[in-house]
Amino acid sequence: GDASALSKVSGALRAPRGVEWLPFTVRVAQGEHDLRRAAELRHAAYSRHLPPELTQGLREPDAVDREPGVAVLLAESKVDGSLMGTLRVQTNAHRPLVLEQSFTLPSAMAQARCAEVTRLAVARAECSRFVKTVMLKAAYYWCERAGVRYVLVTARAPLDRQYARLMFQDVNPELGFVPLPHVFNLPHRIMYCDLVAACVEGTQHPLYAFWFQTDHPDIDLD
Repeated sequence: GDASALSKVSGALRAPRGVEWLPFTVRVAQGEHDLRRAAELRHAAYSRHLPPELTQGLREPDAVDREPGVAVLLAESKVDGSLMGTLRVQTNAHRPLVLEQSFTLPSAMAQARCAEVTRLAVARAECSRFVKTVMLKAAYYWCERAGVRYVLVTARAPLDRQYARLMFQDVNPELGFVPLPHVFNLPHRIMYCDLVAACVEGTQHPLYAFWFQTDHPDIDLD
């Protein structure tokens, strides 16, 4: 199955060769207080790019945050405990992915174990790329533990480029940017990463050593 194939391939290829400590920790949110902190950061981050009428609802955690099969990840500064980043991972183990409100996945993908990464937000622009990269690595390992084969994202320009750098590709390359009703009809690319293919084919990727051969003890998903 997908889970055993993923475990076998990734286990063989990502034996850590080094250890790197981070200026922040990454963990799974626990309880209402953590979810409210994540919501505050989402609102602040999205308000930098979207009009107020589209971000008002982000001030509070939503129903998906509390559903089974969902993890909200938090990146917290070691200096003062402040929240540096957050994202949400939802699997399709209990219900369809949020993006499936607006987009029909190919049947082979829909029948596999999938996850969607949403609500990615960072506190400071000057360190945003590094924080995002670490958080997406954490999401990758959370998905691996959950037996996920395909990780999906919906990305606006120019944020789609950060996912393209991480080996995400379009579910349907012919569509390009698609208006999605569940996110205010804003145009997004629907992109995915095959976790097994990433393990096997990504050896020449510039982030391969960081992703698969570097242990980050500050990422604690337990």
